[in-house]
Amino acid sequence: MEFIPERTIAAQKLPIYDVIIAGAGPVGLFLACELALANCSVLILEKAENPHSPLKQIPFGIRGLSAPTIDALDRRGLLNQLELHKRLKSPHQNAGQGARRQVGHFAGIPFHEGDIDTTQWKYRLSSSTQTSLISEMEELETVLVRRAESLGVDIKRGLAITDVHQTEDEVTVQAGDQSFTGEWLVGCDGSRSVVRKAGGFDFAGTEPEFTGYTTQLDIADPEKLSPGRNVTPTGMYMQSQPGYVIIQDFDGGAFHQSDQPLTSEHVQAVLRRVSNTDVTITALHRATTWTDRARQATTYRNRRLLLAGDAAHIHAPLGGQGLNLGLGDAMNLGWKLAATIQNKAPEGLLDSYYAERHPIGAQVLDWSRAQVAVMGTSPQALALNAIIRDLMDTRDGATYFAGRVWGIFTHYNLGEAHPLAGQSVPNFELEDGTKIGDLLHDGRGILLDFTMNASLKALADEYGDRLKYVSGRAKEQLGLSAVLIRPDGCVAWASEGDPACSELRKAAARWFVSQESGITKAENR
Repeated sequence: MEFIPERTIAAQKLPIYDVIIAGAGPVGLFLACELALANCSVLILEKAENPHSPLKQIPFGIRGLSAPTIDALDRRGLLNQLELHKRLKSPHQNAGQGARRQVGHFAGIPFHEGDIDTTQWKYRLSSSTQTSLISEMEELETVLVRRAESLGVDIKRGLAITDVHQTEDEVTVQAGDQSFTGEWLVGCDGSRSVVRKAGGFDFAGTEPEFTGYTTQLDIADPEKLSPGRNVTPTGMYMQSQPGYVIIQDFDGGAFHQSDQPLTSEHVQAVLRRVSNTDVTITALHRATTWTDRARQATTYRNRRLLLAGDAAHIHAPLGGQGLNLGLGDAMNLGWKLAATIQNKAPEGLLDSYYAERHPIGAQVLDWSRAQVAVMGTSPQALALNAIIRDLMDTRDGATYFAGRVWGIFTHYNLGEAHPLAGQSVPNFELEDGTKIGDLLHDGRGILLDFTMNASLKALADEYGDRLKYVSGRAKEQLGLSAVLIRPDGCVAWASEGDPACSELRKAAARWFVSQESGITKAENR
């Protein structure tokens, strides 16, 4: 399917897109897929000409996907297209096996599969997707590009945005010697976002404690380096695979922020100082630096400009939570922006993107800062590290840290009475084998009725194709009678016993516009 934008500028004959997205990384691509699924015309502008890079491939590009991301991919029919996790269970050569298999970490302190009590997670059902799995940036981008192109998304590479101008009705961007116009512009263009800077967004936060190095190299005497993760008086180093070394040098981020070249000699000097060895590097194949700088935009919207992913928040890549956080932004924003564009959005729907996602981002930034504090080299940090290690070696401790790292506890405060509201909907399996993840593939909201209540069907019918009515018994119902599910899979309302239609009607009106009150985009022009 190919989108033909509905309007053109008569003089220039340039198409006006519903949305222009800056950045063709996973966040920008996933957001484009969500918008196109809702029949919006989308243009992605990506500054890099070549989508392929060794930094996106194993080992540099490896990423751990959390439960919300896995659920999101499953709910759009994309999860089964990922293959890497089927042959790679852990990126660490010393991860262990069985109950002692390392399945995650906090500040480098591992938690193990056998220590986690999943029965404490009451909304994870036997039919739920995995809580975590391994992928890589290139694999994710390949899947999302294929999906985006099949939905008619226009992807233009080698075009870096250099200027942005917005009016009350549209946004015009300059990229190279070309200009493009859209009704909305979303910055998914990373930590140095041009959209964020052009929009005057305040990017508040904390400065770094260290420079991190991710390297692929040859070592003449690798036996001089201890296996696993090693905290020393000057930093930390870890060789997770032969020739793949991560280093943290507590220099206040000085080297990363300098203009000095990243040479074999420099990496060797840092590794020797941090490891307190005379190890010799014979070849540096690839290397990149990063810091624990933690900043977040104080708002995610300026009129017709929006931010998502690293453009909205940055932090240390400890535990790989940045990718998951950004994909969560895209899943939350996509359906809300599409409904706004098509005049199918209740009052305040688009503003709920910031209200819901900013607190989640703030939590992740604090989680990252806490890890940096525990990874420090001072006597206080080492004492704190020992206490956290003891806690993580308990069943409740491991379960808590796994739940945080894997996003099990991620939820929005919707102000509804039932504790399931604001949570990711459990992957209920109906008696015919259909799962909720399957029913969300089309990106529509669902009213799930376990009691076949005629009044609930009548209410759902008022919303036409904007709200899908599904009835039937589930194999595990958690004592529920009905559940209202948003297009992003978030529970908007839930009831046990005989549902009160007045409460359901109020909840539905908060997220959806009924057929009678809705105005189509064409009608509004």
